[in-house]
Amino acid sequence: MDNGKSVIDKFGGQSALAKLLGKRQSTVQHWYANGIPAKWQAPLLELAKEKGIELKADDFIGGLSLTAIASTAENLPVIPRATHWGELQIGDISLPAYVLDNGERVFSLKGIVVGLMGTEGGQLAEYVKVKTIIPYLTPELTPAENDSISALINFDTGGPAFTKYAYGLPVERFMDLCAAYSTAAEKEEKLTERQKQIAQRANSFLRSCAKVGIIALVDEATGYQYEREQDALQFKLKLFLGEEMRKWEKTFPDQLWVEFGRLTNWHGSANQRPKYWGKLVMELVYGYLDKDVADWLKNNAPKPIGGMSYHRWLNDQYGLKKLIEHIWLLIGMASACTSMHELRTKMAEKFGRIPVQMTFYIPAEAESIK
Repeated sequence: MDNGKSVIDKFGGQSALAKLLGKRQSTVQHWYANGIPAKWQAPLLELAKEKGIELKADDFIGGLSLTAIASTAENLPVIPRATHWGELQIGDISLPAYVLDNGERVFSLKGIVVGLMGTEGGQLAEYVKVKTIIPYLTPELTPAENDSISALINFDTGGPAFTKYAYGLPVERFMDLCAAYSTAAEKEEKLTERQKQIAQRANSFLRSCAKVGIIALVDEATGYQYEREQDALQFKLKLFLGEEMRKWEKTFPDQLWVEFGRLTNWHGSANQRPKYWGKLVMELVYGYLDKDVADWLKNNAPKPIGGMSYHRWLNDQYGLKKLIEHIWLLIGMASACTSMHELRTKMAEKFGRIPVQMTFYIPAEAESIK
């Protein structure tokens, strides 16, 4: 039998435990009456250890043998722990974001309810279990009879005791949630004023992000980008490149060609620039943007003849954004240089390239050749 009452009393009662866990008192009250769920037993043991409260595995289970207790403990689910966290700013809304030790990227459920639903809190199921929204939800987001949502993940935030454990929603499922509200509005379902407001915020999120780019944005917000495997080529290609070529649009500002002309002593028109500037673009733009992406473009994309420009293969959500940021950085550095050699040196220093000096040896008799 689960001794939920005695365990909760060890923490000082229902209100005290609810505060420690950042949960509603009604949740702990339910545990008090019906027992503590198995998935919360391991977190409570860890919390008790942190707070100096004497609590053992057999406090949860009465009348069982040590073997049964050990078996139960072994079968408790492992709760993933956040290794990186940060705030992702989308418009005027900030979403707490986490990368877990199993590689999952999640948004805080409370952050989603506050940010997307525009309320101070509540259960996600309360907002989605309505007939105008349910048809557009994925199975993972559709509430069960007990209002549980299978997509939600219980995780250890790594924070202080009162916010240590929380529920999160994988970032991909968050995009599906936004899409459900957006589609309901598009289908002209009879939405309440609040649901219309939620749909407007969902559309704003969808415009700002995409399923490909959202992972990169979370990695940047949490700092995980610096520990992600550097040779994850497929990830980078998917991140930067689109599935098909975009329509041509002016991407490289004229200021870049003006600076190239000045540094290479080009006296012709910037609209009739020499072909070797293409090599400068590959070296100073794509080569520094990402070498693997540059190699893919050279080896797989059509040669940039006429309108077949390499930048047309970069996706709108991430690749093109990073390209434009890099071009303006290059223009700023070029404007402070007096020669192409100086620009190459400054770019190498900026991006941590290591200078290499090579020594060549020639036969002695060659010295007599004038």
